[in-house]
Amino acid sequence: MDLVIGLVTDLHFGPEARFGGKLRKLTAQAPGLLRAFVERMNREVRPDVVVNLGDDLEDESREADHARYAEVMAILGELDAPVIHVAGNHDAVHLDPQDLVRFWGRPEGSALHYSVEVGGYHIVVLHTVEVKDVSVTIDDVQLAWLQAELEQSRSPVLVMMHHSAADQHLVGNRWFEGLPHICLVRQRARLRSILEASGKVLAVFNGHLHWNHLDVIRSIPYVTLQSLIENVEEDAPGRAAAAHGVVRLTPRRLLVEVEGAERARYQFARGSTGE
Repeated sequence: MDLVIGLVTDLHFGPEARFGGKLRKLTAQAPGLLRAFVERMNREVRPDVVVNLGDDLEDESREADHARYAEVMAILGELDAPVIHVAGNHDAVHLDPQDLVRFWGRPEGSALHYSVEVGGYHIVVLHTVEVKDVSVTIDDVQLAWLQAELEQSRSPVLVMMHHSAADQHLVGNRWFEGLPHICLVRQRARLRSILEASGKVLAVFNGHLHWNHLDVIRSIPYVTLQSLIENVEEDAPGRAAAAHGVVRLTPRRLLVEVEGAERARYQFARGSTGE
């Protein structure tokens, strides 16, 4: 079964954001960059589905965040493909879970973790919770749900989440060097053991860390995608990463191509990724 997935993450619609005294997030360019992503998906890639990996907002206030999230949804709504959404930590500062569920068009009362079947694949969306400057966690209830989902799935599985479930080596990361507790899921070893035990997981995708990164742990690739609006230069005026990914699945391989200022390409034989 062939499947093409478009990926985008960390759009950060909102006010200017500096880090360490330098302009790191080119938030002012976010709307234009997102429209360019949508145009490329529609014109050239024509994916079967697009996954938005979260942090659509650079949080400011409930009123501003609500308006900006609506703008993101309107732009992504121009895609010719359906969109799967993941909640990022910035999205959940001023918007509550049911705000996000309504924006996503999911039934009232739905959880922020869920699954969908697309083209013969089971796509699982996880919701990781960040307490600012303290921790990133996934609770026991969701882990039990995940295990049940994997047990009942008759299809190969792809996992989408915002934070990372890998033990990333963070040296050189502008945002998170020395700070694994605010970018890596605390329960990641237990989470990975559930994924591994299923024998069905082809790959795990996440955003949040604002770089391209790959870990392969017990034959499962853990792919981190660079932020759409990350400044790849040291300071203002800057140059946007314009990062986005295209995942191409065939019965024999999984190919991940990251486009933008910092390109990357990863290829895996399906026999080594859980099939």
